[in-house]
Amino acid sequence: MALDFVDVIDFISNLISLGGTSSSNHHYDDQPEKNKKIKYLTEKASAAFVVAASVLLFFVFKDPLPPENYSQTLIIASLIGIAVSGILFFILYIAELYYFKSLFRLLLFSGSVILFFISLVLCIYFKSGLFV
Repeated sequence: MALDFVDVIDFISNLISLGGTSSSNHHYDDQPEKNKKIKYLTEKASAAFVVAASVLLFFVFKDPLPPENYSQTLIIASLIGIAVSGILFFILYIAELYYFKSLFRLLLFSGSVILFFISLVLCIYFKSGLFV
């Protein structure tokens, strides 16, 4: 009876070990090289968006803004920036590029993109001279 129990355990462990491996021709040596290339891609892209947004916001706020409808202008520019970011996020989602391994990376990337587009809209609005 004990021999049958050990055989069952051995059979189950063999099934589990076979289920974890695949029979396709994957080269596991190439996997770490690929991971090293894109390991910090989200953080690098987020940092680039934040740096670009800070430069644009510096150009917008280095001179005093016109006092008429100041808060309304900032709210409308923020809503436009959020809408453009939402469109970008939707396009990335459709292209299956909008997935993250952690919530922190999702928030970091999304926040930096939203900040970038808000600063871009503000820069276009105040520095182009078309609307003021």
